[in-house]
Amino acid sequence: QARLAARRQGQLRHGKHPIEKGQERNQQKIHGFNVKKNTMALYCIGDVQGCDAALQHLLDLIGFSPSRDTAFLLGDLVNRGPDSAAVLRRCMAHEGALRCLLGNHDLHLLATAHGARKPSRRDTLAAVLQADDRDGLLDWLRRQPLAIAHEHGGETLLMLHAGALPAWTAADLLRLADEVHAVLRGDALPAFLHQMYGNQPDHWQEALTGTDRLRVIVNALTRLRFCSPDGVMDFESTENAGSAPPGLMPWFDVPGRRTAGTLLAFGHWSTLGYMSRPDLLALDTGCVWGGQLSAVRFGATLAERELLQVQCPQAQAPG
Repeated sequence: QARLAARRQGQLRHGKHPIEKGQERNQQKIHGFNVKKNTMALYCIGDVQGCDAALQHLLDLIGFSPSRDTAFLLGDLVNRGPDSAAVLRRCMAHEGALRCLLGNHDLHLLATAHGARKPSRRDTLAAVLQADDRDGLLDWLRRQPLAIAHEHGGETLLMLHAGALPAWTAADLLRLADEVHAVLRGDALPAFLHQMYGNQPDHWQEALTGTDRLRVIVNALTRLRFCSPDGVMDFESTENAGSAPPGLMPWFDVPGRRTAGTLLAFGHWSTLGYMSRPDLLALDTGCVWGGQLSAVRFGATLAERELLQVQCPQAQAPG
């Protein structure tokens, strides 16, 4: 059942893992508005994770027109849901209108395809890996960015899948993402994928080189949730923002974060749920876990935001 919401979110609980739909202390008022069908619209959409039917349902709900509108999908296009191949084909067919970022599950698909990672028991990637158009799907995927900046209403919307380290400015983040893009799109991709995984180094230093440098960039942009006040990343906890381990905090709450003041839209963190602040927009609302697939439609400015959601069947059980 489709649901159009422009209000504070409660909590959806499944098992022991709550999907927190934005804690009250973090909420700002969402400004609803009407968009005429002949007016160009800009959207951000949260983690799809192979749930193509839910994506179709959401696009129908918002009246999405590929010839008129633009929607940014904030990474994790694939995996855990039932139809990753269909999601990729849909995005390829509407390239330019559906603009996609890479998330950790998308990189996992590339790594698995290149023999750098073994499939996990929860993976639902076989339909992509065994598809007749496998090579085309994977080649398209490797060419998608880790971060995008988009100008709207005279303001900058900065989009990524997971997080930004506190020492990075928006310009730093885009520059560093481009370093990884060059590798993903080049001949060195297979070798890089075999060395990409690992939790070290766990903090940024401009002097880093080679694989260590690229790994920190990838880990921040596709895996980060919590870090220390001086930017040391943690990859153990996946709890909500109010359950930070001792000495850690959500990356977006680090004092002095240099991207503060620029609107950052991200996904990745289903236990965080929907969050809207003046310079922050979190949109992973746990579609694959039986939550919602969420989109935000922007008005004339980035401050004008309308939340639109569809309920999703549960494709995976937590635990």
